Amino acid sequence: MTRWLVTGSGGMLGLDLQVTLALAGVSEDDVTGLTRADLDITDADAVRDAVRGHDVVVNCAAYTAVDDAESHEGQAFSVNAIGAANVADACRTSGARLVHLSTDYVFAGDATEPYAEDAPLSPLSAYGRSKAAGEWAVQARCPQAWIVRTAWLYGAGGPNFVKTMARLADRHETLDVVADQTGQPTWTMDVAQAILRLVDDAAPFGVWHATNQGQTTKYGLTQEIFRGLGHDPERVRPTTSDAFPLPAPRPAYSVLGHDAWRMARLAPLPPWQESLAASLADVVAESASE
Repeated sequence: MTRWLVTGSGGMLGLDLQVTLALAGVSEDDVTGLTRADLDITDADAVRDAVRGHDVVVNCAAYTAVDDAESHEGQAFSVNAIGAANVADACRTSGARLVHLSTDYVFAGDATEPYAEDAPLSPLSAYGRSKAAGEWAVQARCPQAWIVRTAWLYGAGGPNFVKTMARLADRHETLDVVADQTGQPTWTMDVAQAILRLVDDAAPFGVWHATNQGQTTKYGLTQEIFRGLGHDPERVRPTTSDAFPLPAPRPAYSVLGHDAWRMARLAPLPPWQESLAASLADVVAESASE
């Protein structure tokens, strides 16, 4: 039986990956979940000890405070780049296969068509630079690695845009939401299942994009959330990013291509509308309890 290690196991994706492994019949004894409190991936010795004895390591641990990273770039780099290098080194030494999670923020967001897996990296933000450095470290240090980029994540296990919009829908008659940021809303359960497919099907190592198919703006996503909750989507009004200035620049176009899945004859993730409809009740129910 394959022995799994999940770093950052307390986050949305880490939690859903553990659920997915259990549903796939993987014994609890064969899955080690380590939260940020359990494992500091910037500690190379601790990482080496944690990885030992595992066959697959899924590195979900990351510094994800996008705006805070603008003024704490060293901290973001320490986790997202040096920490990723530590995990990659430990996997290479032990012979474990590595799934390393990355992000659409490694791109500038100025494209007009989906970013291919091999598109040049050009991050705009400190967070994006730290994640790009992490990708380079993994590619250089661990030949048995899948780099899995994802974007616009939402799920039941943590704070996210879908939960926030669902709460605001009950508190405000109208909502102004940016209509000039385009991306792919992506359910963490779909990403978890995609990771399992990559490992089980022995997919080629390299870069993969794990986002739900299709694209929309945050305005369009919010309208769909309202519609799914039985609210009038016309209560959502479009605005621009200038109305909500933030420390870190957001990519205007964060659509990722899925050619790697097609080339490997593996099914990509479902369309975003289908996954939102399937998950919305659970995500909102969890939001109400937070």
